[in-house]
Amino acid sequence: MRSRAALPRFASLLCLLFLPSVLSSSPRRQWILQRIPVVLPQQTKARPTPQFLNEARLDVASPCDPECHKKAPLPSYWDLRSLLAYETLHFDGQLTETAIGIYGYNPYSSTSPAYSSGSFGKAERSHVRKKRQIFGHDGRFSIAGQSFLLKYPFSVAVKLSTGCSGTLVGDRHVLTAAHCVHDGKNYVKGAQRLRVGFLKLKQRDAQHSSMYLPSNFSNHIEGGPAQYSPPANDKMKFQWIRAKRTHVPKGWIKGNANDIGMDYDYALLELKKPHKRRHMKLGVSPPAQRLPGRRVHFSGFDNDRPGQLVYRFCRAGEETSDLLYQHCDAQPGASGSGVYARMWDGRRRRWERKVIGVFSGHQWVEKKETSQEFNVAVRITPLKYAQICYWIKGNFVDCREG
Repeated sequence: MRSRAALPRFASLLCLLFLPSVLSSSPRRQWILQRIPVVLPQQTKARPTPQFLNEARLDVASPCDPECHKKAPLPSYWDLRSLLAYETLHFDGQLTETAIGIYGYNPYSSTSPAYSSGSFGKAERSHVRKKRQIFGHDGRFSIAGQSFLLKYPFSVAVKLSTGCSGTLVGDRHVLTAAHCVHDGKNYVKGAQRLRVGFLKLKQRDAQHSSMYLPSNFSNHIEGGPAQYSPPANDKMKFQWIRAKRTHVPKGWIKGNANDIGMDYDYALLELKKPHKRRHMKLGVSPPAQRLPGRRVHFSGFDNDRPGQLVYRFCRAGEETSDLLYQHCDAQPGASGSGVYARMWDGRRRRWERKVIGVFSGHQWVEKKETSQEFNVAVRITPLKYAQICYWIKGNFVDCREG
């Protein structure tokens, strides 16, 4: 029998279910398709076999705060060709490097929708505190129950064998953070035999847990403030699929995550076989002020809640052309999660969720005896969209609008 202590939590859940959707009372924010430049691979050459020296780092350190990033000079066409060149780690340990060409892009025009919007979001600076990734009240949701855990959009979240999270963005493709497979100097331990885990509910617990979650609960939980915790006896397990190829942009490898290299903290994994789940589409990151309620969402596998999928949403804060700063509650293990937004698709006449960034992790900045901390996501710019889409589709024709 359910304990009395669980009743207030269950009452909060019921209130959440019957609250009107936040989105229904506000003007529809729409996805605006734009013409995407072309990023094409050119010469590919073999590289020395990696050494796989260190464990994956689940956090990010950088001396460069938002103001520092904004003041950085815009990269030239030749800079971008160098930054968007990429390495590919194959499942047999071979490593290749591929040069790229860029077409239909003017580096001296606005580099992303953030610049064309005319203003950046105002910073919400945090006071000095111990290094932690929970800002005030812990607003995360632990997700469980077969009728919900395996339902879109939560079913697109996966776990990497190196300890990070990822998001399904194709029939056999996973978007994650570059630091989950490469520390900026070398590929991490476990990257050669990288596996991707799909969270499943043990069959004997499926019927018990499914009673708690209605079929439309995902739309309600994405719009409300109440917290949900799963029944204590839900037990999870993972089904693992090996990665066949891992693509990492040279901008991350050259940057070593200590400066502007953070802008390229993303990687794409190609699985050895299709995963047979619905995936989430990519989208070019809009300015934060165009997001419904300036809200972003992501789900991942935080280390402090082992075996649980953890969902959170929060208000987007300051942004640069390549990075989005926010105070979404998270813990190590959530890095690599796909940051997404839900807006109206005028062409298809329906609400659509799209991945607009990759959660990089907790950034701790030390400057002049003061400290600042942020949670940082790498935005999917038009050029990054073109590159990632080509990695998924294998051609540029299907990647001209995003």
